[in-house]
Amino acid sequence: MKNGPKKIYLCGPIMDCSGDEGKTWRQRAKERLAGRFIVLDPMRRDFRDREIDSANEIVEFDLQDVRDADILLVNYSKPSIGTAMEVFYAAHDLGRFVIAFSPLPFQDMSPWMVKYCTKVLPDLEAALAYIERHF
Repeated sequence: MKNGPKKIYLCGPIMDCSGDEGKTWRQRAKERLAGRFIVLDPMRRDFRDREIDSANEIVEFDLQDVRDADILLVNYSKPSIGTAMEVFYAAHDLGRFVIAFSPLPFQDMSPWMVKYCTKVLPDLEAALAYIERHF
């Protein structure tokens, strides 16, 4: 990993989220990590109502964030194709540290997510505490 502040990519469902579901946890994470880490939030780019003609852009911008990140913080609250692909790419191809939080019981988690997440914790607070303690 590079010198200087670590970069953390906020990975999790966006498309199938209602209201502020995709924003609320990201905002909490940004507030808590501010000053000690550089936080890469994919929602800083607004593609709402342009998802179809911007699909390639969305994926390429997100993949660039994953490449730039030292750590992925993953909201694994429900299955998400994009989230799973980002986790696999980060862990398998790039060797990144992937810290997930999930309300799902272990038996309901995809074996793929369990394998490619370095650590799975029960909630956002536990994941943030883990990051603060170890990085």
